[in-house]
Amino acid sequence: MSIFDNILLVSNGKGGYNYVMQKTMDYYSERYNNWVVARSGDVFDGATGAMDIDSRCWIFHDVLCRDGVFEDGTTCTNWQASMVLKDILKEDGRWFRKYSWFAATWLFGGGKARDNGLF
Repeated sequence: MSIFDNILLVSNGKGGYNYVMQKTMDYYSERYNNWVVARSGDVFDGATGAMDIDSRCWIFHDVLCRDGVFEDGTTCTNWQASMVLKDILKEDGRWFRKYSWFAATWLFGGGKARDNGLF
């Protein structure tokens, strides 16, 4: 199933688009033994600075960066958010992006997860 089957594309009023979750999705990180949840109605801007690929990685990375915590309230660092993105890309078989997007998100992104520390 495509990630785009679960999101609705809407105008952001600035000549671009946002994505609105149409149903709740979750991801269990074996690495961190924790859940990340994107809820129905959540709004995302897509993969910042990159093409919006058909992967759950940017949705769950955005949740961690927006909230700075895993589902159970455990603090999430920038490194952890980028590792979750990398793990999902690995599951998707995207061997190049798992490294390039990990580096880009860890070095330049993070939001609240970055506020919690780089590592």
